[in-house]
Amino acid sequence: MISYPDSVRFLYALGNEIKTAKLGLDRIRAVLDALENPQRAFRVVHVAGTNGKGSTCAMIEAGLRAAGIRTGLFTSPHLIEPTERIQIDGAPVSTGQFQRAFNVVHETACRLNLDCHPTYFETVTAMGFWLFRELGVETAVVEVGLGGRLDATNVVDPALAVITPIDFDHEAYLGHTLEAIAGEKAGILKRGAPAIFARQRPEAAAVLERRAGELGIAVKRAEEFVVRDLQIDARGSSFSGIRVPLAGEHQVENAILAALALESLEVPAAGIAETRWPGRLEHVSPNPDIILDGAHNPAGARALAQYLQRFYRDRKLWLIFGAMRDKAVEEIAGILFPLAGELIFTAPRYSRALRPEALREIAGRGQPADSIEEALRLAAAGPDDGIVITGSLFLIGEARAYLAGRKQPAVY
Repeated sequence: MISYPDSVRFLYALGNEIKTAKLGLDRIRAVLDALENPQRAFRVVHVAGTNGKGSTCAMIEAGLRAAGIRTGLFTSPHLIEPTERIQIDGAPVSTGQFQRAFNVVHETACRLNLDCHPTYFETVTAMGFWLFRELGVETAVVEVGLGGRLDATNVVDPALAVITPIDFDHEAYLGHTLEAIAGEKAGILKRGAPAIFARQRPEAAAVLERRAGELGIAVKRAEEFVVRDLQIDARGSSFSGIRVPLAGEHQVENAILAALALESLEVPAAGIAETRWPGRLEHVSPNPDIILDGAHNPAGARALAQYLQRFYRDRKLWLIFGAMRDKAVEEIAGILFPLAGELIFTAPRYSRALRPEALREIAGRGQPADSIEEALRLAAAGPDDGIVITGSLFLIGEARAYLAGRKQPAVY
């Protein structure tokens, strides 16, 4: 049997899950058929969109769990350990469970006449579904990895589909217009399964509404939710009797989606208060405040900027930033860099990372650092300052590991 460390190394050797993506459902369907279709053993809430997918999934899962339902949560990417991607009742599966699932899926795939071994994401998707069945999950909240229509998770027959705000990201795979991207996201909609739609730009909304009409499915829209007594502070928000423990005004919109989803599942929304979602406007240390936020695309950067302008307007900000080469770095830079009193650039320990010197050239100022450890040493912040670590989620994972005194995530 392949060990847990070797299973992780094998997955990483399959290549980055975005760069090596092979969109299509033939391989995943073949593997799941051979495993007797574990994805049919539990109820599924399927969540697609560009921004807020993970937070919305986490809030829906928390509400279901608070209602006494045995839950599964499948999300990506992970921050430190790949076990984070597959959770049962709010906790990552154990390394032993992950190892066992990998061996079952890997051995099954090797017996089949596939065009190639399932990709990193396909393999972990099959592992998640198999573990959910083995561990008796009643309802699984499943986040789409890339797009929707051809994503490996789109083999489920959901009880409910949720689509968060759609924006530009991964255009090379999903298309260069909002209409094209929305068409891919709308691919998770299924006849007979109601849907929840976030507020969308008009171009995206038109695509979603047209597809919902073609399928004859019932839709609840975020615009229809009545928000009462809205209060927002630096640590979260509350409205309509719901406490949201995730910071940022954008989390109000995500919580509205989660509340509508829970209402459709006949579950109280009060459980949203139990949500934990690391690495997204996460406060990890006071005096100075250290905030982690994986703002890896322009929409995420705008949400972070809105938060900083509201709650850190009068403080000096030290911005530690690292990003991947395939992201809209110049647009993100234009949104975030002007807010920083000091800029420190570093690179996650991944081959796709943009070098700190290139970021300094884009900014026209700032200090380069070889690692997150060096970047934090360079941040000579006073007790009233704020240190914001942002950009790639891979960088956030490295920062969380370092600040918690844990080993760094494995590199691939």
